[in-house]
Amino acid sequence: MKYIIIILWALYFVKTSAQQISGTELLERAIQYHDPNNEWISFQGILSITMKTPDQKERISDIVIDLPKQYFKLTAIKEGVRLDQTLDKGKCTLALNGSSTFSDEDAKTHRLTCERANMMKDYYTYLYGLPMKLKDPGTIIDPNVQTKIFKDKEYLVLKVSYDEEVGKDTWYFYFDPGTYAMEGYQFFHDESKNDGEYIVLDGIEEVSTIKMPKTRAWYFNKDNTYLGTDVLTKGTSL
Repeated sequence: MKYIIIILWALYFVKTSAQQISGTELLERAIQYHDPNNEWISFQGILSITMKTPDQKERISDIVIDLPKQYFKLTAIKEGVRLDQTLDKGKCTLALNGSSTFSDEDAKTHRLTCERANMMKDYYTYLYGLPMKLKDPGTIIDPNVQTKIFKDKEYLVLKVSYDEEVGKDTWYFYFDPGTYAMEGYQFFHDESKNDGEYIVLDGIEEVSTIKMPKTRAWYFNKDNTYLGTDVLTKGTSL
């Protein structure tokens, strides 16, 4: 009986918290947890990411991000091939195994283009800049906070959409109701089709004083198919 009362009280606490907090308030509390010293806006650092996917060899990537200098560099090594993609104030430079001279066929094989370099910059700065990036222009924060069970735990849920010129996906972010730590998120291209993916976050890697997810495991929404895991460490592995 005692345990039933405790569970009911916990569920009441989560639902009451959702009713008493707005979407923007939840976001501010989450940012205070993940970036208490407001360092993301001037972030300068190196992230090393190991990507593990089923039936494939690991890919190791080092990412240099210098937001004040508008500098981004992605160096990735897989199966002995090294790819360098650099954006310096918008200027793009590419290299294959240390050489800036490579064939169109090699560029196609390794998807080594400036278009992809810009896409990867947006991808990594968005995901590792969360939840701070949810304050970027064009982001629409739903004022109503929901509660939802995600991976057998009840969370405060923030719904996010974007101005059409920014993005068309709908996102849901899952925050611990006690600490406001971000522990998962998912996105849909068309929610009625249950497409898109969900991501389970585990652990914390402190980069300076920013609390970033240590691991991110990706799954399809439609059938829970496991896609892969990214593991973050500070500094360089290459």
